Amino acid sequence: MALAERYWETKTLDEMNTEEWEALCDGCAKCCLNKFIDDDEAEGPTDVLHPEEQVHYTNIACRYLNSHKCECTEYNQRSVLVPDCITLTKANLKDIFFMPTSCAYRRLHEGRGLPGWHPLLNGGKKSLMHKKQMSVRNKTLCETRVDMENFEDYIVRWPLNDLD
Repeated sequence: MALAERYWETKTLDEMNTEEWEALCDGCAKCCLNKFIDDDEAEGPTDVLHPEEQVHYTNIACRYLNSHKCECTEYNQRSVLVPDCITLTKANLKDIFFMPTSCAYRRLHEGRGLPGWHPLLNGGKKSLMHKKQMSVRNKTLCETRVDMENFEDYIVRWPLNDLD
């Protein structure tokens, strides 16, 4: 079934069917980055939804991420293979503070609409998203090749870009 044009502007996230919900994902793969949540940190940027917690993004990606395609190689089994992998749902949407501010689900939840580079606004093409550097394409290291004891060495700020 074809998606209605600009359906995200007329439906709430709760009203969307499974196909519409899945189509919101821009495929940036920022959710596949290892993140560390510091709930004791007093300085630095904090999240609007959880001001007491700071999320540190790294360029360390899940072992199942194909960094060039920005796709999970085990998408259907991801939650089984990686128990910490979060499957974003309508039920847990209120707890998405760890998702980057550019995430379409988060943006719509916060009433900010989709950014101009989003594939739904560009005929389903991800090329503008990659060109604008809004994806993890070729920016990551696989978690199996990194000493996780030294995660601080891999903290990056680029996932926080939120261009419109």
